[in-house]
Amino acid sequence: MKVRITEAELASDVRAALAKVEQGDEVIIEREDHRAIAVIKPPEGGRLISECIALAEKYEREHGAATLDEDFAKDVQAGIDSHRVPWNPPSWD
Repeated sequence: MKVRITEAELASDVRAALAKVEQGDEVIIEREDHRAIAVIKPPEGGRLISECIALAEKYEREHGAATLDEDFAKDVQAGIDSHRVPWNPPSWD
């Protein structure tokens, strides 16, 4: 769902806006003239590491030791690779 709020509403209650995002909503911040200036939305795909840990702990409580499938290491490496940024240190001539 898309929720539209003004800058003033965002400034007065950032937590409420972020709670909407956490619930899966897209929050569109608008100027007083209703012109959109920013969008806050949940990240696409994947889970937070805290969610993964909670799921593994739940599985372990219910079924014994949690085991990872053979593609897990590939998925982790793909996640790491997709977020790599080259390091370009400044030159100190």
